[in-house]
Amino acid sequence: MKKNIGKALALYPVPLIVVGSMVDGKPNWTLVAHAGTVAHSHLMLSMVQNHHTNKGIKETKKVSINVVDESWLKEADYMGVISGNKVDKSAAFAYTIGENGAPLIDEAKVSIECTLVNTLELDGFDNFICRIEATYANETILNDAGKIDYHKFKPVLFEFPTYEYFVTGEKVGDCARMNPRQK
Repeated sequence: MKKNIGKALALYPVPLIVVGSMVDGKPNWTLVAHAGTVAHSHLMLSMVQNHHTNKGIKETKKVSINVVDESWLKEADYMGVISGNKVDKSAAFAYTIGENGAPLIDEAKVSIECTLVNTLELDGFDNFICRIEATYANETILNDAGKIDYHKFKPVLFEFPTYEYFVTGEKVGDCARMNPRQK
């Protein structure tokens, strides 16, 4: 029997990302776990309004989503501990400016460059709707078809409210091909 556990956020774990934007001509980074797909061409970032990075996203309309894996988890985690309002985070990572103008973390095996198209303010959060302009992936994690191979790339996942990190696991099935009635 199911028990009502209240108004709990239960869509976890989710990919852990470091969001980058240019603020006053320098890159700024922040750790974000509240992000997701909107349609097949857009992403949404839900970020507390007082993040320094939000200023850059709003001003430049350019943002990067850098997917964290275990190789740089400690550095990524630190971006959620310190505030860009108090500390200059521009030198935290080696970076490259993408074709659309957003700072991309060199160490990230997957970076997504986006343009801000809409903002929804809700309960102290800026919810940024961003159009995907380009996705960059390290060649070492691509399959023969040029797609990301999640057997090779293991993004870190964040679980809330315990604030724990996990990595992706093993394959458990094939989408849309598991029902024996399908032909």
